[in-house]
Amino acid sequence: MNTLALGPSWLDPDYLITTFGLIGVLVIVFAESGLLIGFFLPGDSLLFTTGLLVTAGKIDMPLWLVCTLIVLAAVIGDQVGYLFGRKVGPALFKRPDSRLFKQENVEKAHDFFEKYGPKSLVLARFVPIVRTFTPIIAGVSRMNYRSFVTFNIIGGVLWGAGVTLLGAALGKVEFVHKNIEAILILIVLISVVPIAIEFLRARSKNKKEAAAAPDTEVPPGSRGRHARR
Repeated sequence: MNTLALGPSWLDPDYLITTFGLIGVLVIVFAESGLLIGFFLPGDSLLFTTGLLVTAGKIDMPLWLVCTLIVLAAVIGDQVGYLFGRKVGPALFKRPDSRLFKQENVEKAHDFFEKYGPKSLVLARFVPIVRTFTPIIAGVSRMNYRSFVTFNIIGGVLWGAGVTLLGAALGKVEFVHKNIEAILILIVLISVVPIAIEFLRARSKNKKEAAAAPDTEVPPGSRGRHARR
């Protein structure tokens, strides 16, 4: 199956599955679920494409087994992220930015976790970038381990099996089956939308903060007056 490349070929779901097979899918799901380096990987589109290809016979393995293995990879990935967060602790928030690590991503995941609490482990599964850092933040916050495991499994099942089954179900639709190439391109585009929205939102926020900064500065002369009082 040939698809139009959108960005680097090694991030194209069809290319990844064709080249590395189901093992590659499981490794990517594991990495994106709890390793700092996995935040840029195409999780949603990869799972959806996996379901499509199982239905199309491109992956010669029962759908139930594929879903089970994906859920296990997702749950284990979050477990590793949680344990990493507990070990690293607050030092994660002091780590300097690099090409693959941005402090802003950690702060977004922290805010997401603070806003939604334990259920953020389920919701974050469907949010690119945030899903990678949320289990780590849960570990940093020393979330109750039993609660973490419970919500981790729920999120892993809903995301891992849910998105894969959705791809498999749509793969049985005649129109989708005949236009798989176009559907895969659409999937990649859709998966990029949340990232683009977050980027634009952060950019707008930074501009507003930069514009408001001069207004909050204390005039040089006023410091002396306050000091004399």
